[in-house]
Amino acid sequence: QVQLVESGGGLVQPGGSLRLSCAVSGSIFSINVMGWYRQAPGKQRELVAAITSGGSTNYVDSVKGRFTISRDNAKNTVYLQMNSLKPEDTAVYYCNVNAAPRGALYYTDYWGQGTQVTVSA
Repeated sequence: QVQLVESGGGLVQPGGSLRLSCAVSGSIFSINVMGWYRQAPGKQRELVAAITSGGSTNYVDSVKGRFTISRDNAKNTVYLQMNSLKPEDTAVYYCNVNAAPRGALYYTDYWGQGTQVTVSA
């Protein structure tokens, strides 16, 4: 019943910007950590950015100063603002949410479907 829907990916030139969104639908009691992962060809999936329910954030070193993660708790949505994009940012980006459905006493990880980000001149 809980579902994550991603949007905002696409093709952009180096130096450009994109804003990814991930909306959580379904009956949610509480959302803990929300984050973004990415997987480039030939590489392992890596954590790009994460944000806690209290607003604390962390980023992989390669995107610090360029990417910003944020969340809107009223909309159950997490965003990733991506500026000064580089070709090495090209990857499939996946949203991840740790949440507890209504009626549950535990948290479970949920994943978005993935969205392609391509940075190319």
